[in-house]
Amino acid sequence: MPEASAKEIPPQPKGATGVLVLNDGSVFWGKGLGAEGAKTGEVVFNTSLTGYQEVLTDPSYAAQIITFTFPHIGNVGANPEDMESITPAARGCVLRMDITDPANWRATQHLNDWLLSNDFVGIAGVDTRRLTARIRDGGAPNGVIAHAADGSFDLDDLLAQAKAWPGLEGMDLAKEVTCLQTHSWTETQWTLGEGFGDLNTNKHGLEHHVVAIDFGAKKNILRCLANTGCKVTVVPATASAEDVLRHEPDGIFLSNGPGDPAATGTYAVETVQTLLKSGKPMFGICLGHQILALALGAKTYKLKLGHRGGNQPVQDLETGKVEITSQNHGFCVDRDSLPAGVIETHRSLFDGIVEGLRVKDKPVFSVQYHPEASPGPQDSYYLFERFTELMRNAKASQSETT
Repeated sequence: MPEASAKEIPPQPKGATGVLVLNDGSVFWGKGLGAEGAKTGEVVFNTSLTGYQEVLTDPSYAAQIITFTFPHIGNVGANPEDMESITPAARGCVLRMDITDPANWRATQHLNDWLLSNDFVGIAGVDTRRLTARIRDGGAPNGVIAHAADGSFDLDDLLAQAKAWPGLEGMDLAKEVTCLQTHSWTETQWTLGEGFGDLNTNKHGLEHHVVAIDFGAKKNILRCLANTGCKVTVVPATASAEDVLRHEPDGIFLSNGPGDPAATGTYAVETVQTLLKSGKPMFGICLGHQILALALGAKTYKLKLGHRGGNQPVQDLETGKVEITSQNHGFCVDRDSLPAGVIETHRSLFDGIVEGLRVKDKPVFSVQYHPEASPGPQDSYYLFERFTELMRNAKASQSETT
C-alpha cells in the first residue's frame, strides 16, 4: 500500500483499517491486525527470518513498534513456550503480507488471535522495504500505529501524538519490565519431546549460585544460566548491592533490557560499582553490558539505527573468530571513553561499534549481543560457559587462600 512523503498524505485506500503515522508526517496505510486502538513508540526494523514471537515478547523492545523485514510472518503460529516475557513490552508490529495461517505442530494459536489476546496492535499490507529504507536513511522515527475496524482515523491527532512522544533518549524503561520481587529461576532449556527442563529434578546438585539483576531479562537467558548448572536468583532492577550480596552469590549477572542506559544508570551504576568491589565474577548482556560500561567510567550514546536481527556479524578481537549473533539494541558504548584497564573484546563488522569488553585482571566481562539465541544462531552460547568457568576459578582461588 502507498507511503506518504512528509508533504503529501496519500488518500486512504478502500478497506484500510490500519495506519502508521510517523512524526515527520509520513503515513502508511494497511490492514489492521490484533487489537484495536493506537500505540505510540519508536519505529524500528528487525531482520530475523524466524522467531517473530520471541521478538515481539523480548522486553528490550519496550516502547518500540517493530517492522519485520521478512515478509511471511505467522506461519508457525503462536504458542506459550516461545514467550520471552509474560506479556509483550513492544507497542506494535508492521508486516508486509497478511498473517499466514499456522502450519507447525507446535502452534496452539493463530498469530492474529495471539495479538488480540495480548492487546497488541498490528498492521499488514505496508511496503516494509520503503519503510525500512526510510528508517535506514533518516534514523528510527517516533510514530503511532493504529487499528480501527471501521477505518475511521483522525490523522491530525495521530500526528500530534507522534510528535509529542519524547523518544527513548533519557527514558528509563527497565522499571517497567523488571520483576516485581526477588524470586528463584529453575527452568532450563527446551528439548524436543520433553519441553523445558527444571533444576528441581537435577540429581547432581548445583555448582554455582548466580544473582541476576533483571533489567528486562529474556526467559531464555535465564534458562541458559540454569542450564549450565547454576542456581539462579532474580532480583529487580532497583535492587541495591546489599540486596544482591546478601544472597552470597558466586557470580552476578546483569541482564538485557530496554531504554536509555544512562537513565537506568541513575540508580543502577552505583549498585554495579559496589558489586565490582566485591571481586565476584560478573557477566553483562545488552543493557547489562552498557550499565557495566557506565559503572567502569565509560559513556554510552544512541545509534542512528541500532542493531536488530539474528544475522549480525561480530569479531572476537582476541581470537579473530567471527560469530553470527542475535542483537536488539539502540544504544552502545562509546569506544573513546573506555578507561584504562577496560579492554574491548568484540566489534561489530557492520558498523564497527563496541560489542564486548572485559576488565583487565578481574573476572568481569560483557557483550552487546544476545548469546541465548532466542531467536538466532547459537555461535555465542560459549559465553555462559565462560561465566561458569570464571566462577569455578574464583572458588578454587578462594580455597587456596583459606
